Amino acid sequence: MKLIKLQAVNKKYKLGQTELLALKDISLSFNKGEFTAVWGPSGSGKTTLLNLIGTIDEPSSGTILINGKDTSGMSDNQKSDYRNTRIGFIFQSFNLIPVLSAVENIMLPLQIRNVRTAVARKKAMQRLKEVGLENLAKNRPDKMSGGQRQRVAIARALVTDPEVVIADEPTANLDLATSIEIIEIMQEINKKNQATFLFSTHDQRLLDRMNRLIRLEDGHLV
Repeated sequence: MKLIKLQAVNKKYKLGQTELLALKDISLSFNKGEFTAVWGPSGSGKTTLLNLIGTIDEPSSGTILINGKDTSGMSDNQKSDYRNTRIGFIFQSFNLIPVLSAVENIMLPLQIRNVRTAVARKKAMQRLKEVGLENLAKNRPDKMSGGQRQRVAIARALVTDPEVVIADEPTANLDLATSIEIIEIMQEINKKNQATFLFSTHDQRLLDRMNRLIRLEDGHLV
């Protein structure tokens, strides 16, 4: 069974009186452990596709199956629970909480699941160690570089042991050396944990490291 399967998926948005078809008849599947990028020009539907897979948004028509389960049959609470337990998100803007330390940011998804503080902290420190930042556990985001913040965001995405990690332009705000470092960390985690990584990116450095590339143009699968 495929981990993720999209069947004839369309996504429409209304902008005033205008209807925009962001994704057009997309049929795709992903296996466990893939390291895959969705790429294409701005406005091609990359982020929309990842948002549908991540259950942040719903298709206008078509079916999305995750582990054989139709996401359209999930309630809002079920989707929220699914996102918090089975999916890790990495964003180009990091989305860390400024008033929390690195380890507290990473602990947050576990605490939402009512994991005991001591257990959550231990797991968060393990993930911080994996991304090479255990010595910055007490630092808040404003005391870290962009690359360090993105590493904390990766650790946070992985702390729940997700099946799927969705990364939207994760190297967009980083310099060359830091981008390569971040890509190598994600590759290592992909191989070690068999987590499925799905990227949206324009970054050729990231595209060059992928096992699979999916190109979108104007909402169509090319």
